[in-house]
Amino acid sequence: QLQLVESGGGLVQPGGSLRLSCAASGFTLDNYDIGWFHQAPGKEREGVSCISRTGVYTKYVDSVKGRFTTSRDSAKNTVYLQMNSLKPEDTGVYYCAAVSTVQHVCLILDFLFSSWGQGTQVTVSS
Repeated sequence: QLQLVESGGGLVQPGGSLRLSCAASGFTLDNYDIGWFHQAPGKEREGVSCISRTGVYTKYVDSVKGRFTTSRDSAKNTVYLQMNSLKPEDTGVYYCAAVSTVQHVCLILDFLFSSWGQGTQVTVSS
């Protein structure tokens, strides 16, 4: 079982920034698309973004376009989610997930992803 560990969450004021990390242990992320998902309090988990295994292709849901950026660092075996201009509605638990693929594009569909991290809490509040 692939192990993913998210970090970087915390409490931030509206308009602030956080950078989440998704680190892998025991395997390389280079062969995996990575997705980011958000579960707001009392709501179902929903997709946020994904990055293809090559890092060339990224995709974002409309609510975070222009504010969030996902990237990957192969040397560190880590994928990042840079979150800027945070809003209270961004509050919740953020999960990263991995799926092995040979495709050149990724999809932000949770049922496609087979390995999940434990999540990191992000709270946006004044």
